[in-house]
Amino acid sequence: MHIKEICLEGFKSYATRTVVPGFDPFFNAITGLNGSGKSNILDSICFVLGITNLQQVRASNLQELVYKQGQAGITKATVSIVFNNSDRTRSPLGYEDHREITVTRQEQYLINGKLAQPSQVQNLFHSVQLNVNNLHFLIMQGRITKVLNMKPPEILSMLEEAAGIRMYETKKESAVKTLEKKQSKVDEINKLLDQEILPALEKLRKERTQYLQWANGNAELDGLKRFCIAYKFVQAERIKDNAVCGVELEKARIAKTADNMGTMRAEIQEMETEVLKFTVKKEASMGGELKSLSEKVDAISQDLVREVSALNNKEDTFKIEKENTEKIVNNIEDLKHSVEEKASTI
Repeated sequence: MHIKEICLEGFKSYATRTVVPGFDPFFNAITGLNGSGKSNILDSICFVLGITNLQQVRASNLQELVYKQGQAGITKATVSIVFNNSDRTRSPLGYEDHREITVTRQEQYLINGKLAQPSQVQNLFHSVQLNVNNLHFLIMQGRITKVLNMKPPEILSMLEEAAGIRMYETKKESAVKTLEKKQSKVDEINKLLDQEILPALEKLRKERTQYLQWANGNAELDGLKRFCIAYKFVQAERIKDNAVCGVELEKARIAKTADNMGTMRAEIQEMETEVLKFTVKKEASMGGELKSLSEKVDAISQDLVREVSALNNKEDTFKIEKENTEKIVNNIEDLKHSVEEKASTI
């Protein structure tokens, strides 16, 4: 398959429809004066075959591909290449029965030079759509000498690009870079794990162990506290019972002392009666008996004073013991209330 003819219309310097026929199957050269449009024919071939790098067709934007950038009333650039497909051995797969294949590409713009709507910009392949990335490799103008002087690695790189292998090498390099970035992230994560997360986790484990030990000790301490309170409660109950017995004994002794005081008062009354009788007798008889009776009266009076003093002392003792007994009873009641409150908190 080789180029048979090229048809240009509105492309760069070709304002009207121009057909360039007569291409040879093996070698072609385009000659002419400077500015006659030789390079534009090569640009049109690159344009049709799908080159997207506009620098290779000497343009900074697609608008420059239209004749005078659309200012001369021409709003579209169309290029068609007719391929001679008579040699079936060099024919694209699936198109061996087509003697000719025409490939057309068109770029359409508004008159004012602005890009038209997407429906107005078309890439048209009328007869067959070629995979220009794999089947064609174009050596642009001015690069022939450079290609001839290439070193074997550079030629290999060019052949890989022409065969479509370069694309996979590029993808491989991109994948390797992505893997390196991912590995860097993994290394960063592992470093973060080793330096921050794992030490913090180990610290938390130690704190958890210490907390469990503290919780067990605290539970054991609570049990011991309960045992101590129960022991104090039993001891308080014993003290209370003993105090109650002591109070009963004190009450009995106080009652006995009160009975003795009553008996003593009765004796004192009898003694006073006797004294009165002796006094009467003394007044009746003023003899020697009066003296003896007076002495007896004095002795009885002294005894009476002593008995009264002893009685007063016993009364004071009784009051003191009564106060002590009341204090003991109050203390027992307070202790009982305290024990009951502690028991209720348990």
